[in-house]
Amino acid sequence: MKFTTIFFDLDDTLYPASTGLWHAIKERMNLYMRDSMGFAPADIPRLREKYFREYGTTLRGLQANHQVNVDDFLAFVHDLPLRDYLTPNPTLRSVIASLPTRKWIFTNADVSHAQRVLAALELDGLFDGIVDVNAVSPYCKPMPESFTIAMKAAGATDPVRCVMIDDLPRTTRAARDFGLFSVLYGQSEPHPDADAAFTDWAALPALLN
Repeated sequence: MKFTTIFFDLDDTLYPASTGLWHAIKERMNLYMRDSMGFAPADIPRLREKYFREYGTTLRGLQANHQVNVDDFLAFVHDLPLRDYLTPNPTLRSVIASLPTRKWIFTNADVSHAQRVLAALELDGLFDGIVDVNAVSPYCKPMPESFTIAMKAAGATDPVRCVMIDDLPRTTRAARDFGLFSVLYGQSEPHPDADAAFTDWAALPALLN
């Protein structure tokens, strides 16, 4: 395999979107913006979408335009019973363990949430490290600066030898533009914003080779 480092997104990638966990996290964001920051409920969906598109995440938009306690926000929105949503996937664990590369989580969530998700999925111990939203601050995926920081953290120097696996086309497009091999999870057909796409984790090793 020509690749030396694989970056894995976390939410809606290491588990399918059908679990409903990410929807629950977004509902927690709505509650935080309403109850802790005083936003009118009718304005919240529009603002969240605007900030997501303009800043990469709702949190980065709130930081840029309002006063927000980052640690408090992240703790609140991720305060969910993960095992009610997530079920371990033995095939996923086997595939990740078999990959002869450095393996890193690269997420716009924080380390605490990532560690809890990995534990719930029984994937802890498989990754060399986690690059989270705090590590790349003030940036986040899909900003190119975030890929620079992630590669440095992972000890990777050549983007051509790195892979980004993500469920969002805008992230795989940005990774490809940065020089990484980008793989879109959750799509069975080729996608214009990624070098490859897949839905079955068992197919990943052959795809990378």
